[in-house]
Formats: sequence, C-alpha cells, structure tokens
Amino acid sequence: MLDEKGYRRKTYDEILDEMQSRARELFGEKINLSKTSPVGLFIMLIAWFLSLVWKDNEDVYHSAHPNQATGVNLDRLLPYSGITRNLAQFAEGEVTLTGTAGYTVEQGFQVSTPSDVFFETVQDITLDDLGTGIARIRALEVGRVGNVAAGEINTIVNPDANVEAVINEEPTTKGREKETDLEVRQRRDISIEGLGAATVPSIRARLLEMPDIRAATVIENYENEIVNGQPPHSIQAFVLGGDDQVIAETIFNTKAGGIRPYGETTRQVLDESGQSHTVGFTRAVEIPIYSRITIAKSAAFPSDGADRIRRTIVQFIGGEDNSGALYSGLNMGDDVIYSRLIAKVFQVEGVEDLTLELSKDNTTYVQSNIAVGPEEVAQTDVDYIEVTLNV
Repeated sequence: MLDEKGYRRKTYDEILDEMQSRARELFGEKINLSKTSPVGLFIMLIAWFLSLVWKDNEDVYHSAHPNQATGVNLDRLLPYSGITRNLAQFAEGEVTLTGTAGYTVEQGFQVSTPSDVFFETVQDITLDDLGTGIARIRALEVGRVGNVAAGEINTIVNPDANVEAVINEEPTTKGREKETDLEVRQRRDISIEGLGAATVPSIRARLLEMPDIRAATVIENYENEIVNGQPPHSIQAFVLGGDDQVIAETIFNTKAGGIRPYGETTRQVLDESGQSHTVGFTRAVEIPIYSRITIAKSAAFPSDGADRIRRTIVQFIGGEDNSGALYSGLNMGDDVIYSRLIAKVFQVEGVEDLTLELSKDNTTYVQSNIAVGPEEVAQTDVDYIEVTLNV
C-alpha cells in the first residue's frame, strides 16, 4: 500500500486473511479452509508467494531512498551526492632487502610475515654497494589484514641466493575493507552538508571524502585579531588520517580566495599558474575511549550479544569493530555523552539493565560524560571495551 506515509507491504497473515475471506464469499461460509484441506493448503501456498512479491515491491521502493537502499542500489544513488563507495584497498609499504651488492631483485619478489601475510615487490630494485636496497611492496590479499607493524615482514617466500634478508622498518598502511553501507551513508550525510565550495562545511566535506581520513573539522577566525592562537581571517583544519600533501591540496582547492589556511603542519601547493602557496593544517589528537560495561540480560539476549554491544559502542563513538570495519562515529570536538551511549546499548535485544564506566586512560573510570576538545576526536576499539554479562 502506497500513501502519503510511504509504502507499507502486506504481510503473509494479512494476505491469507483476505484470501480466506474472499473464498468464503465465493464458496460459502461453510467451506473448509483448514490447514489440512486442499483449498486451505492452496490458499496458504499462494499467500506465501504473494507475500514475497510484496516484499520485493517494498525493496524496490526503498532502493530509491539512500537511507534505506543497500548494496548496488545504494551505489547507484551515491553519485547524486557527489561521492562513490570506497572499495577495498591493498596495503602498501617498503622493505629493506639485504644481499649481493649490485644484484637486481626483480619485481614480484615475495616476502611475508611469520603469520603468513604475503607481499610482493612492485618494482625492480638494484642493491647498492653495501648490498642493501629499499623496495616498494604491496599485499597480495586485499584489506586491513595487510596493515602490519614495523619489523613484521622478515621472511623470504621465494628463496634467492643473492638475497639474504628482508625487513620492513616502517608499518605497512592503506589496506582497508570495502566501505560498508553504514559507513558510506554516514559519509554521504556529511557530503550533503558541504555541497558547494569556499565554505567551512564544504572544506570539511571534501576532506572526509578521502578514504584515509577518519575525522575532520574546520575552524575559522574572521576577526581582525588572533583568536586562540589562530591568525586573523584564517581557517584551520584539524584532520585525523590522510596524506599531508593531498590534504593540503584539498584545502587549497576548496577554500575561498584570500583566506589563509593555517596550521601546525604546512605543505607547498602549486596553483594553475605554477605559483607556490603555503597551506597549513593541524593533525587532530586522537582520544582513546575505554569502556567497562556490566549487562543484566534476559533470555532474549543473543549468543553474540557481547560482540553486538561492542559493535554498537564502536559505531557510536567511532573506530574499528570486530569485523575490521571503520566507523566515523562522533565528529571532531564532540563530547562522549554518557546517557546517549547508554541509550544505544539498550537497543541491543535482551539487555535488561546495565552499568557503564568510561575512561580516557584505562585507569580512572567515571560514570559521566567525557569532554573532548575542538582539536580532538574520540575513538575506541573493540579491545578497549570490557563486557561483563550477568543473568
């Protein structure tokens, strides 16, 4: 049924009742429509398949609305908001190879971690006079699994007599899973707020369109004097994640003319005429949020309820959940509101009562809001959340 309130599909029970009523009109009130009668079974069978048709119709209706569309249907709507879904990416980095001086290690040389996360070189590299060389590598498996810590890549997969050792002196980065429906919807909401250019919301929106940026905010000072250390008539972007040069170029291409982009980190950006401009921004301070929560549960509490609670907290605050998905969560400068977080946890089925404690250092816990500064962003992780279940 489609009316001013939208689309509401008929349920199986509603269809069955209507078909049974119609059958009584046609064949009389005494017709046998029980579950064991031929007519009753036939009507139940047809009602079941008609209910599936109504469900398909509902899915088609919702596929035109970004807040309800999923999968490919959501992907088709995103370009109208100026964005596309961020696809899964391979982790990248560098390794130092040690071996015979002057030897050329060809592209495709494979290395790995002790836990069998495999990488390959993406370029030919010739070892120098000391027998060392630095080669770019890329993970063989897409996703966050390729983001490994420094020193983890130390195994040569395809032995070569001229290559003795390998090590990554820096972590590998940029590996990510395909953006989920929830993640891309959150990013779409922000991008809509920042349509256009030369405004504070548009600068923030352009920054958050970058897949490596997890949080961003922009503060402007339009006074004729310094305010909180920020020069007059300037903007200051606070950014978590992302590449310095790309961030600077994005700010420069979005800001209004004559406005100084100020910040602790500066990069040079060339305009269309080749003139160099200094663009500044400030790296955001990530505030870790630790949670201790005790749950009184009912019989309806699911077997994976503890994981659902952790996921709910991560989605609210922001960070990485137990599936490896990243959520934007709270905006830059947003306080962690204690009562709002409790309300979110109560949405998990089977939660009867709870006590919640929060901390910024995993030492001092409070049952109150956590204040976050304008240049800070609250983030959490499933490993930061301790869930205790009581019957």
